[in-house]
Amino acid sequence: MFGLLHRKLEPPAEAYRSGTPWRMRGRTPLDRARLVVLDTETTGFRIGQDRMLTLACVDVSGGQIHVNRLRSWLLFQPAACINDAVAVHGILPSESAEGSPEKEVLTELFPIITGAVLVGHHVSFDASVLDHALRIHFGTGLRNPMIDTARLAMAELEAFRRTAYPNQRPPSLDEVCMNLGMPMHDRHTAAGDAFTTAQLFLLLAARARRRLGRELKLSDFPVKRL
Repeated sequence: MFGLLHRKLEPPAEAYRSGTPWRMRGRTPLDRARLVVLDTETTGFRIGQDRMLTLACVDVSGGQIHVNRLRSWLLFQPAACINDAVAVHGILPSESAEGSPEKEVLTELFPIITGAVLVGHHVSFDASVLDHALRIHFGTGLRNPMIDTARLAMAELEAFRRTAYPNQRPPSLDEVCMNLGMPMHDRHTAAGDAFTTAQLFLLLAARARRRLGRELKLSDFPVKRL
């Protein structure tokens, strides 16, 4: 049993696991935290079955989006096909055929997300797709704490406040940006949505800072894990 619990991983995965503590220090000031905003476009919307076609991430720290660190990948997926998802993201199977192997992309991603808090809009979907891929290729799951900007919008924007309605859903990225009059960049591309989400996060964080009247800590956000 001990050996199963302490399975030896490939070096990139082991470095990620050892460098990403399971528990987050909630008292960490937001300005000192390293955030990685993440977005994916996928072959479909079935977690555990559909796979990533594109993946993008950008660092946010000190209240700034580090555009020079924005990374974007096109992934090779042999089972990609024409379906309803293509109508959303526009990535054809012929384009995916030119992409990088999934394991190679994940190897490049590991050092970027090591020790970071992940941010995304409806981030649980992206994180679950990423977690599934990590388990397939490396035998380890996603460990990072996450902040969902959709849930953050429900906390900070009156238009999306929680109600007693049982079927209330978190707002889409389009809905939040429209409410705020905020432009979207290259919608339904991983890089464009990651950059837009990073801008949205900083705007919502600024509103939270004004509401609380103090500097923010990570514990001020609706942080979750898979």
